[in-house]
Amino acid sequence: MPLLVQPALARGSLASAPQPTLEVPDRRLVLRPWRSSDAEAVREAYQDPAIQRWHVRRGDSVAEVREWIDAWRATWAEESAGHWAIAAPDAEGGTVRGRMALKRLDLYDGVAEVAYWVSPAARGTGTCRAALEALTRWAFGTAGFHRLDLEHSTANPASCRVAVASGYVLEGTRRAAALHADGRHDMHLHARLAEHTRITEEA
Repeated sequence: MPLLVQPALARGSLASAPQPTLEVPDRRLVLRPWRSSDAEAVREAYQDPAIQRWHVRRGDSVAEVREWIDAWRATWAEESAGHWAIAAPDAEGGTVRGRMALKRLDLYDGVAEVAYWVSPAARGTGTCRAALEALTRWAFGTAGFHRLDLEHSTANPASCRVAVASGYVLEGTRRAAALHADGRHDMHLHARLAEHTRITEEA
């Protein structure tokens, strides 16, 4: 039975090329694919109580975290997700500042979900917002996505501020939608559309 519409992104349009490294404008930062050598930095980040609270896991060993990184890297070839380290350029030490991800890729509809965290030292510096904007522009521009969703607990105002400042409009609240260590949380649903990004670029 033939489809009546063309998929927003063709199958293979991402995996046919290596996962890109993205520049973060006006920052001495890049979004780059994760490396096995990042495992200690990720393990240390997941000792932070805030990251544990909102991402509901911890890393007990470098070996365990290296398995996470291997899994993150594999999602690009599967076209199920894309995971990037927010990091200083290699010439400046390559220090990991956080994580950006596109999850739940739906190539047919051109929809994905954004997720992120930043290390305690990077909070309050604008790092998360700048990295999110860099990923958003790539997703709508080069990759060709139509819509990006972003969810966070209603008890996480810092994530809400990043979303709103980055142009992700609050569309509503999903009640008791996510299970955290302290029980179920209501989740804010934000979203940004590709046409809004084009308007911003042309203004």
